[in-house]
Amino acid sequence: MFSADYCRGMDAAARTSARDKVLFHLKTKGPQSATQLAQRFGVTPMAVRLQLQALVSEGMVSFTDERRKLGRPSPLWSLTPAAARMFPDSHSDLTVELLRAMRTTFGEEGLDRLVGERSRQQRDGYRRRMPGADAPVAARVQALASIRKDEGYMAEWSRDGTGWLLAENHCRICAAAAVCQGFCRDELEIFRDLLGGDVTVVRVEHLLAGARRCAYRIEQAKGTAAGSSAPAGGSEEGPA
Repeated sequence: MFSADYCRGMDAAARTSARDKVLFHLKTKGPQSATQLAQRFGVTPMAVRLQLQALVSEGMVSFTDERRKLGRPSPLWSLTPAAARMFPDSHSDLTVELLRAMRTTFGEEGLDRLVGERSRQQRDGYRRRMPGADAPVAARVQALASIRKDEGYMAEWSRDGTGWLLAENHCRICAAAAVCQGFCRDELEIFRDLLGGDVTVVRVEHLLAGARRCAYRIEQAKGTAAGSSAPAGGSEEGPA
């Protein structure tokens, strides 16, 4: 994501990436044809179409046909909702402000109840996508990593010696967690609950403690039978 300082100063001259120019122009000017974009950037319509097709493959832009009085309809290109992540917003600041206001209004206990309800809903949603407790441990870890990846945590998993490692390379609630660490506490408990009582889950890296990511080591609990055969390892983004 572009930083706020970067985006505040960006204009057509400052932004050298053709891809970024297209995104920025559609953001600031609204739907445009390839011809209009080509005229704006001083390139051929074909060059713009190549950029647009690449952005289509990323899910960043789409088009609708603009009907004319004469001739064939012309594609009019616009940003998709997925492109919003390429531009800064203040949702993190708003979340932090709301959490602080709730703590002031309802106290620490009230805020904890709110986080607890959010965690309950999160656990229920995850459970619907998790395999059963009798599934191999690797299959459970893989499923949890997939869920977290879908939510934007850039999650990955791998076999790690006698256990497994679940790593999250991005925290989408970092600002909120810094204000209320109940989010981190509850997520660890959710992972333990969903992965089952036959494993132990320990957070071995913590973003808020200065690490570059959050990572969890999963081990077969002592005194429990190892799961049946399962994938030797894998990841949602690559090796952890």
